[in-house]
Amino acid sequence: MRLPHSARIAALAAGLTLSALTVAPAAAQDWQIARKGDWIVTGRVTDISSSADDAITTAAGGSTGLRVDVEHDIMPTLGFTYFLTDHVSVEAILGATRHEIRAEGGTTDVAVHETWVLPPIVTLQYRPAPEARVSPYVGAGLNYMLFFNGEDRNGFDVSLDDGLGYALQAGADVAVSGPWTVNLDVKKVWFNTDASINAGTLKSDVNLDPWVISIGLGRKF
Repeated sequence: MRLPHSARIAALAAGLTLSALTVAPAAAQDWQIARKGDWIVTGRVTDISSSADDAITTAAGGSTGLRVDVEHDIMPTLGFTYFLTDHVSVEAILGATRHEIRAEGGTTDVAVHETWVLPPIVTLQYRPAPEARVSPYVGAGLNYMLFFNGEDRNGFDVSLDDGLGYALQAGADVAVSGPWTVNLDVKKVWFNTDASINAGTLKSDVNLDPWVISIGLGRKF
């Protein structure tokens, strides 16, 4: 049985965590602790998987029997974390992903659009154990979805509205040695966009609401 992409990333993250915990002897603290005023810069591999499954209707709201499906994407991202205090930090992530949008229903399964998305997310984080080798955190914040370089497919004309969303976050920095950490991060983003198809003859109120699951390597400065 083939695992879903997000499940495979979670399994890999668990493996990296176990590896990181065995790199250095437990008897000696040889890792750098992040303090107020420090930065962590993290390079990640990020899976963005939308949970969109919204109805495509006529302009008058009539049923077409079709629903929206948004394909996932895996891309590199960068995270920048600044420590406001020893326990409170703010993080911004940057990266762009590309997603195919499909119309599905009955015997229909057709690509209608492909778009790049720039979804920067800024969160305020709380870190209860900043001195621990495994330093967990939780966070909440905002994101902005910017769609660009869209390409219509199969004779469809699709436009998507940019806008603000909000996010919750949980993760951990696992100290390896010196300033280096393995980072595991999960975000849930809530974002809604209005999709107009073929000059508004069809439409959909799309709840993208993606899971953003990342693993990566960070360095403290």
